[in-house]
Amino acid sequence: MNHKKEKSKVHTWWEILVVSTKLGLTSFGGPIAHLGYFHEEYVRRKKWINEKSYADLVALSQFLPGPASSQVGIGIGVLRGGVLGGVLSFLGFTLPSVFVLILFALFMQTTGVELTGWIHGLKLVAVAIVAHAIIGMAKNLTPDLKRKTIALLALVVTLLWHTLAAQVGIILLAACLGYVMYKHQDNHVKSEMSFPLSRRFGIICLSLFVGLLLLLPLVRELTSIQWIDMFDRFYRSGSLVFGGGHVVLPLLEREFVPTGLVSEEAFLAGYGVTQAVPGPLFTFAAYLGATMNGWLGGLMATVAIFLPAFLLILGAIPFWDQLRRNPKVNGALMGVNAAVVGLLLSAFYQPIWISAVFEPIDFALVAILFSMLVYWKLPPWVIVVTGAICGAIVSAL
Repeated sequence: MNHKKEKSKVHTWWEILVVSTKLGLTSFGGPIAHLGYFHEEYVRRKKWINEKSYADLVALSQFLPGPASSQVGIGIGVLRGGVLGGVLSFLGFTLPSVFVLILFALFMQTTGVELTGWIHGLKLVAVAIVAHAIIGMAKNLTPDLKRKTIALLALVVTLLWHTLAAQVGIILLAACLGYVMYKHQDNHVKSEMSFPLSRRFGIICLSLFVGLLLLLPLVRELTSIQWIDMFDRFYRSGSLVFGGGHVVLPLLEREFVPTGLVSEEAFLAGYGVTQAVPGPLFTFAAYLGATMNGWLGGLMATVAIFLPAFLLILGAIPFWDQLRRNPKVNGALMGVNAAVVGLLLSAFYQPIWISAVFEPIDFALVAILFSMLVYWKLPPWVIVVTGAICGAIVSAL
């Protein structure tokens, strides 16, 4: 009987890995599109999770910092095959794009093509894609005047004070404002989730998350070891991202470009290429890590930036029912999400816009790429290839 049970477990884990890898190879279009792919595969085809539980899991992933689609995938893996199932689901969905981006970073280093025309084209792609993300997020996250005002405050503060401290401070302030403004808003949503995780396990994961967030900067200062410094920067970035993968852009830019660890050209080129590969946008960290420290740096950056998401989703699942029924917690989240729109607008101006749009032809190309993405509904990889080709052609004229 035990042998059959173990064999069934192995079969389940293998199935999780196969299905998630298929999604990792085919899920283009960013976090919202990924959730659509997940719904089709996990809810409709495989029936691993029902509609209500899937909606609950998506709501939890939106509540937590980190990459929403990855956290949903991890949660479904946990539901299906325990903690190891969550790990396998994450690996299958993430590793395909990680390997591609590490190879691209190594190619960039060996060929020295940072300033060629097609790289400029990728910068223009980034302008179009982030503009699209901002419009969609603003519509969903700032529907009323109060939240529009919070977004404006976040935009002004982060434009005038281009530091990580300003960014963290405005997120905390937005949480306080949301708590005060929306603490009486009712939330009658009921949850039907039942995961094989105890509250004790959840507390351990949350304690580890907080402990690493506090201790890593201290260890970095005491040791001055490059690898610890890099791990801390990526871990901190992954811990502070509310609102989806696009928001990681300003955090990573402030960590690596002003310090000279990554050039602005290489940073934006990598961000453009990240749009062309399937899987989560957080895999942009693999490109940055490989740019700084080769393939091993790419793998370490991937672990560091995704580890907070892992610890948070595993830690929060046992407590989610109680938290989401609390209107005060929900109000704080509404404030944070509004601030995210302002943060992304700030990053849209600097570094994305000012380092890519110099002449009328650049603006024209951005308008074309934006229209291809938003109005003609072409796949993201088509936008990326078009931008690279147009950039090369324009530079040759």
